[in-house]
Order: sequence, then C-alpha cells, then structure tokens
Amino acid sequence: MKRIGVLALQGAIREHVHMLENLGCEAVEVKQKQDLIKLDGLVLPGGESTTMRKLLDRSDLLEPIRELAQRGLPMFGTCAGLILMANTLVNDEPHLAVMDVTVTRNSYGRQVDSFEVKLDIPKIGKAIPAVFIRAPHMETVGKDVEILAEHEGKIILARDGHLLGCSFHPELTSDSRILKYFVASMV
Repeated sequence: MKRIGVLALQGAIREHVHMLENLGCEAVEVKQKQDLIKLDGLVLPGGESTTMRKLLDRSDLLEPIRELAQRGLPMFGTCAGLILMANTLVNDEPHLAVMDVTVTRNSYGRQVDSFEVKLDIPKIGKAIPAVFIRAPHMETVGKDVEILAEHEGKIILARDGHLLGCSFHPELTSDSRILKYFVASMV
C-alpha cells in the first residue's frame, strides 16, 4: 500500500485524502516535519498559494519539502500546489522552485469566473472533468517537461519527471483518473 502525504495546512485536503483512500492508498495529513517520514509521494492541494506559503514558513515545512522533491519524492501539485512547485512565477517570487515551469497565477480570472470543462488527456483518458477556480497556467515548460494537457492554448497539466503539476482541481470531482495516474506513475 502506497503511503501518500497531503499537505494539510490549507485548501482541498479532505477531498484529496478521500480520493487517495478510495484508490487504496494510505493518506497521511502533513502538518509538521515528522509527517513527511516514510512517504511514497506528496500531494500539494489547491487553496490559496500566498496563505499556504505563510503556513509552510510558520510550520517550517518549506525546506524539508523542497529537499524531498530534489531527492526524487513524487509530488502532485493542483492549482495552488502547482504555483508552490514552479521554478518561476510571473510577477512573483517562487516558493519551492522544484518544477521546471513558469506559472502565471489567476490566469483564468477571479472566483466568479470559475468553470468546469471535460478534457481529453491522451495518457489518462477522455472526458475528464476539470474544475478551474482562479486557476493558474504554465506559460512555458523546460525541455524535459512533458505537456499532458492544454485548454484554450494554455498548458494546464504537465509532468517534470517525478513532479506532476495541474492548473485545475481534479479532487473536486468524483473522477479519480488523474490522481490514479499520479499514484500509478510513482516508482
């Protein structure tokens, strides 16, 4: 059974935990450094990236998570989690700076501009529901980053080795195929 942490400082924590448990994983809520021990992977959920950064600093988790990413721990960042992982942020300083992507925050507008679409993602499946809430997108990706999905010409799902970044919220749907893809890709 894979033991996967979910950063549990702020954001869509319960939804990720529930989905991971339904996939047969042991889900661990990560709130302090000792919660990072013996994980097979880590999910950085959607939420508010600025708030999450402050809480990462306050709980002294930023550096330990960065070190785990640099050592190869599989990580999946959704929305704010993608923002946290990005090497470069447009008009802002990066946080973890572990994924070779440049991200623009709130590129789909404000909260009132939220929407849901169905995506065909060749490596994952057809008609996958994607919920966009103040979603970022990836402006550019490094040469070794694999683009998995785009929407309206914007990169919204990409993989950089052991790191998976997603602009939208798959955990806010009942479709677990993207999280299943992440779990299955963990070596």
